[in-house]
Amino acid sequence: MKNNTVVGLKELRENIEAYISEIEKGSSFLVVKKSKPVFRISPPEDDADLWEPVIDFTKIKKGGVPIVDLLSRL
Repeated sequence: MKNNTVVGLKELRENIEAYISEIEKGSSFLVVKKSKPVFRISPPEDDADLWEPVIDFTKIKKGGVPIVDLLSRL
């Protein structure tokens, strides 16, 4: 598998773990359905901009806060 490889949607679904592994290595794929492009799948450009911590529950209590305790206070 290499960058910008065309892959069928069925092939992608049946072998998703292999494609995830290749994407993590930097590969990207054009996914087609019935010979028509439907989307491109590629690694994110920079993970740092995608997520930001809102609350670090490990700072409140070592090991974090149990979800049951958190939900009971909402």
